[in-house]
Amino acid sequence: MDSPVRSLLASGVTLTDASLERLLPSPDTLPHSIHRAMRHSVFAGGKRLRPILCMEAARMVAGGGDLPADVADLGAALEMLHTYSLIHDDLPALDNDDLRRGHPTCHVAFGEAIAILAGDALQTLAFQTIAQLPVPAVTVVHILREISIAVGTGIGRFGDINTEIPSGMIGGQVVDIESEGVPPTADLVEAIHRAKTGALITTSIVAGALYGSSQRPLSDGSLARIREFGEKAGLAFQIVDDILDMTQSSEELGKTAGKDTASIKATWPAVYGIERSRQDADALIADAFAAVEPFGSAADPLKSLAQYLTTRTH
Repeated sequence: MDSPVRSLLASGVTLTDASLERLLPSPDTLPHSIHRAMRHSVFAGGKRLRPILCMEAARMVAGGGDLPADVADLGAALEMLHTYSLIHDDLPALDNDDLRRGHPTCHVAFGEAIAILAGDALQTLAFQTIAQLPVPAVTVVHILREISIAVGTGIGRFGDINTEIPSGMIGGQVVDIESEGVPPTADLVEAIHRAKTGALITTSIVAGALYGSSQRPLSDGSLARIREFGEKAGLAFQIVDDILDMTQSSEELGKTAGKDTASIKATWPAVYGIERSRQDADALIADAFAAVEPFGSAADPLKSLAQYLTTRTH
């Protein structure tokens, strides 16, 4: 990993964790069990990629230089949403996993009931945090709308219901569950990946851009380019995740390896093979780079993060 990317990731983790520490109730806050369970999963590690992508998108739109004030709180809210989805994904009724980020999953450590409630509480706190962001109310509403669509069940960007493919994280999770054991097709895999994982990555980047636009107005065309960047990078991220599940050990991944194959899950390598999957991830990142080219050097940190998505080993 290049030193600038390592520095970018390290500083992003520091900023995100500081916000999370301030925003999450302490382990001594009643009721103890729920707050300890929330913190167990949030602070179990993780690269904080979604908050960092959010912050760098805000920096890019603001013209480079310093990060917009308090944008780390938006990043923290996105990490809460991501962690809530992981807690629920790991439950016995879903993926039934005992290991996450190298630690016991929330339901293993605290029981299923508290784990479910911890996920619910993180989701609620995330939206409370976004509602209190120190930007104009119109920007807060726009960010809330974008994020709520991205984590939902298929309500489209303009209020229409898409009956063909899922368009939100939960919608993608449902299709993923219902597709287990079904021979994967290219269309099915892409639909699940764009919704289940890609939607939250895309909305992290778009929400950060909207936050940055409170300092510098953003045209509809520029926002569309940023959304395209997020969609391409998000799909590349999940393709690489699929590859790692097949090629890395549980110790290297920090979670149980090989579960996708064992469950006959719809994955990119299952359809295209590992070599083609690597090529597709690289091509998606190249397209993502092209989408933000008009932002010039201000986009360099965001591009370096996207490149990292395809070269990581865990």
